[in-house]
Amino acid sequence: MKRNISLWLGLLAFALLPALAQTPAAAPTGTMGKIHGHLTNPTGATQAAGNVSLSTDGGHTSKYTFQVTPTGDYAGDVAPGTYTVIFRQADTPLDKMVDSFENIKVIAGQDVMQDIDMSRKEFIDKLPPEQQKSLVELRKHNSEAMKANEVIKGLNADLRVVVQDVKDADGARAAAAQQLGGTPSKADIDKKEAEIKAAKYGEVETLMTKDSAAKPTESVLWSYLGQAQLGLKKFDDALASFKKALDAEAAAKKPNPAVQGMANAGMGEIYARTNKVPEANAAYEAAAKADPPKAPFYLRNEAVIFSQVGNSDAQVAVADEAIKAAPNDPLLYYLKGQGLVAKATVDPKTQRIVLPPGCGEAYQKYLELAPTGPYANDVKGILDQAGSKVNSTYKAGKKS
Repeated sequence: MKRNISLWLGLLAFALLPALAQTPAAAPTGTMGKIHGHLTNPTGATQAAGNVSLSTDGGHTSKYTFQVTPTGDYAGDVAPGTYTVIFRQADTPLDKMVDSFENIKVIAGQDVMQDIDMSRKEFIDKLPPEQQKSLVELRKHNSEAMKANEVIKGLNADLRVVVQDVKDADGARAAAAQQLGGTPSKADIDKKEAEIKAAKYGEVETLMTKDSAAKPTESVLWSYLGQAQLGLKKFDDALASFKKALDAEAAAKKPNPAVQGMANAGMGEIYARTNKVPEANAAYEAAAKADPPKAPFYLRNEAVIFSQVGNSDAQVAVADEAIKAAPNDPLLYYLKGQGLVAKATVDPKTQRIVLPPGCGEAYQKYLELAPTGPYANDVKGILDQAGSKVNSTYKAGKKS
């Protein structure tokens, strides 16, 4: 329920009653006191508008008036004396008041605090019965909203940690080499990289398991949970989490393309790593369709994963599709050539490598786009050996 609190206060403006004038004591030149306070409206929330006046005649006239700030505060310098502190909204007539406190003493050189809490019982009891009843309902909804906001605040804090953890996991290999220092062996780097990833993905899994239980309709929580479980090689759990992310997206009023892409791509990776090629292709296609700007990224990753698991046929097919989406990405041509070279043969007469159709062209394109790229030497070596005698150092290429 959404209400305007000014409605409550605007309806409740009490008429001023005759009062005996109270004149503040004369203050020596330059000797003043201070007054300050915070305002709370009947719902218990901050009252962020209106003005506070100090009067010596029960509110009929004002000696001082201070504007209420957006944070619900007021403050100012005041001559020593005894005052009635009065709150009015901007549209409250001068002969009426919303709330007041009498006999507030201001002393020279001191700062007096006088809050105006309109959620107190004495104030609420002045409201008409129908407003009191509505206020109870409003407070209930406000309380629920505040609790929900606290939950969201906690979720956002966790998501900030999760985003950094995922980023750290992606950079785990470089971090491992840096932490080890010197010239560590590949085995040592592999071990340290695995430790970093396990720690980062483990934290993500813990946070997102907790948060997805607290807010099961939030697709992004399930998607990050699936990503962590995928990183930990808990494929069945990850699939279930990604599916829950997509179910939440299907029920959402405003779908999130990035989450849909992440969830579908995550499922695609699981299928690719478990040799379910049609399912992998379908999932990555769904990711590209859900988030078109990232289509080249998804297809590229699919080709890389098929390369990692040694499925050269699927690798070549996906690389071809990815090249259509990103024709100037050199890695795609390397992946295509790498997949094709797996089927290279050796001419028994010349002892030269015989590259299958399209392989040499893909490698040449890679060198054209990345002449000093990370795979340039491998590519040059293979092309050279395709025109010379094969030696014992020939390999079909390194896996990405």
